[in-house]
Amino acid sequence: MSEWWNELSLAQLDNEQWEALCDGCAKCCLHKLEDEDSGEVFYTRVRCQYLLEDTCRCSDYPQRSVMVPNCIRLEKESVASLDWLPATCAYRLRSHGQPLPVWHYLVSGSPDTVHQEGVSIRGKALSDEYVHPDGYDEHIITWTE
Repeated sequence: MSEWWNELSLAQLDNEQWEALCDGCAKCCLHKLEDEDSGEVFYTRVRCQYLLEDTCRCSDYPQRSVMVPNCIRLEKESVASLDWLPATCAYRLRSHGQPLPVWHYLVSGSPDTVHQEGVSIRGKALSDEYVHPDGYDEHIITWTE
């Protein structure tokens, strides 16, 4: 069986393959803070209100940029330069020529392994509906990747 996810470059992926590459961790849907002086990015445990935490998927993925105008779309051309993506992100790994981890569903065969391994935000996040944007700094977290 071909492991297209490890064999093809991001540029070679069709749209279906590109979407399938997402590991479902939902860390990209967490609000992040950037230190203006150093440029360092800090993750918070505050998630987008449209993210369904139990599935780690957007409740209206096709309309996400309409519902949240600053929602960042990951694109083949720019994903390698997005240093804020977590080290475990399949897009980041593949943009650097690295293989997918064993818990990725394309490798494991199960979409639950990302949650079972504790890589996803399931059970670890709080909706932005309940946190004032000025209070995000109180929810900074560090991932143990």
